[in-house]
Amino acid sequence: MSKVAIVQESPIVLNREKTLLKAVQLIQEAASCAAKLVIFPEAFISGYPAWIWRLRPGGDWGTNEALHKRLLDSSVNIEAGELAPLCEAAKKHQVTVVCGLNERGTEQSRATLYNTAVVISEEGKLLNRHRKLMPTNPERMVWGFGDGSSLRVIDSPVGRLSTLLCWENYMPLARYTLYSQGVEVYIAPTYDSGDAWLGTMQHIAREGRCWVLCCGVALERSDLPEDFPEKDSLYPETDEWINPGDSVIVAPGGEIVAGPLRKQKGILYGDIDLQQAALAKRVLDVVGHYSRPDIFTLNVNTQTQTSIKINKTRS
Repeated sequence: MSKVAIVQESPIVLNREKTLLKAVQLIQEAASCAAKLVIFPEAFISGYPAWIWRLRPGGDWGTNEALHKRLLDSSVNIEAGELAPLCEAAKKHQVTVVCGLNERGTEQSRATLYNTAVVISEEGKLLNRHRKLMPTNPERMVWGFGDGSSLRVIDSPVGRLSTLLCWENYMPLARYTLYSQGVEVYIAPTYDSGDAWLGTMQHIAREGRCWVLCCGVALERSDLPEDFPEKDSLYPETDEWINPGDSVIVAPGGEIVAGPLRKQKGILYGDIDLQQAALAKRVLDVVGHYSRPDIFTLNVNTQTQTSIKINKTRS
């Protein structure tokens, strides 16, 4: 039995250093309550770009540019060591950390952003960096595409875990890729919410016979900085909750055992028993006794797709 902590708190929007400091404090709080796994929302560092659902690609050019500059400046360059505070906190408190962030890529132009989830071990080491495979609708104005190299299940003290972000969880082949690696703790940081989304989380728990830990984005108008461009027109004062959260813990088979945490902030705790995931597969194991490999096969390209080869020729 392991205690997990789902952090449904807002970041310090568009401020990397202060958001990292807040994350460190929240890890300490969760660890003091005996949590061994601490999960943060999608794009927690330094905030999900919720404005993309209200701006127009062309008509709001000035606002788009101003906000993208702020997002770019507050994104995380992993190669430059900007995740160090998170890694140090994980090691200090002996917890596994999963955190969503806006990552600034270091390949090619060094200006592309990615919607990334990282897994950090209790030794403070980066175990996996998963970039969202397919940004959803207007998200493609902000983030580049990930690849199959990070569709990995990681061994951890709380079980075999992996992550898919938001609507990646609607991609059946992505889910099956994790099932086929024996995922026991399926983590879904997300901006989505509501009853339909919670039903999806329950379906995945039934389908994969795994624990599903959904970490939602809780964001209020008051969380936006005072100098947020076009704040009053984009988010009128009557529109207090921008996103309600809806973090939830679902047991193998689909029963909600904690949450949903809706229109409130805090840490959602729960105890997970890996034996429950194994026993649930007695009647349904989609990659075991209930599979038909003689009929169906899945090929996954796990090669990194971000490198470009340049052939230099002599004149």
